[in-house]
Amino acid sequence: MKASWTLRLAAPLLFLSTALALPSLSVSRLQRRGGDRPLINMDFPDPSILQDKDGQWYAFATAGNGKHIQVARSAAPGGPWTYLDIDLLPDTGSWTTNTNTWAPDVRRTANGTYVMYYSGQVKSNPKFHCVGTATATKITGPYKPSAEPFDCDLSKGGSIDPSGFTDIDGKHYVVYKIDGNSIGNGGSCNNGVAPFKSTPILLQEVGPDLICKKGEPIQLLDRISSDGPLVEAPAIFRDSDGLYVMFFSSGCFTSPTYNVDYAYSKSVKGPYTRSESGPLVVTMDSFGLTAPGGATPLPDGSAIVFHADCAQGRCFFESKIGIMGNKVLLNGVNGLYG
Repeated sequence: MKASWTLRLAAPLLFLSTALALPSLSVSRLQRRGGDRPLINMDFPDPSILQDKDGQWYAFATAGNGKHIQVARSAAPGGPWTYLDIDLLPDTGSWTTNTNTWAPDVRRTANGTYVMYYSGQVKSNPKFHCVGTATATKITGPYKPSAEPFDCDLSKGGSIDPSGFTDIDGKHYVVYKIDGNSIGNGGSCNNGVAPFKSTPILLQEVGPDLICKKGEPIQLLDRISSDGPLVEAPAIFRDSDGLYVMFFSSGCFTSPTYNVDYAYSKSVKGPYTRSESGPLVVTMDSFGLTAPGGATPLPDGSAIVFHADCAQGRCFFESKIGIMGNKVLLNGVNGLYG
């Protein structure tokens, strides 16, 4: 079996025996009594993360606390994090309602322009969201929205949860979800009643500006019955041995069924194989968390950041991870171990 570890241990050495034992454990069965404290103890959903050229880390989140797009800063992914009292996207675009903005992801082009992908609520029909883009000259904005959405087919339900990815060959992509459950027939996340709607995850190649499309999108994954109403919140990284891992969530974010799952492939374009071990982080079964989801990996694959329910809403957590063979191994939340 290939033993390709991308694990970076941030905890003291006394936890080394736990890390070494991980390959023999079921990754969804690592438990912690009483749960873990969030790294950002406030409503900070659907987080993404980027290290800026000055070495500082920035985390971005869905609308909340009076902001369209939230941001926090830290010297390291494991914190401590400082919440910045600024709105990165004060104008979400003329095609949006300028409210209810979701799931931002920020990337930097080769010429230093910052590009934000986000899910904007459609002004012409607020039932739907679509993927938008915005640019800035510094990571803390303000970001200026593009005149038109990046992807917006309302006949399929609109689109949400964009995430950028640059492959080792220099090609750039955006992965996102077609929000088919928005035209569902009711029940859990509006797609719990048959006939069920498709909620496919698509991969779109883009040019060096990270916005202009190249070719047609490719479907990487879609919901199956065990996912419940949907799959969403995709994010991709590539390990040093060429394994592509796509994190995603299934279930409904308002329910304890929500989770962090993953699939893997030897090509960024798939086909992707779902984890044979089931979801990576699930309610109560992983560190006492409830409704964990919306995971984004660090570029080196050493950790994921994600949200889980908290008293304030959905708070920000980090978990160290490693890869052995085709399996992603969970190695504690916020530097703490089971």
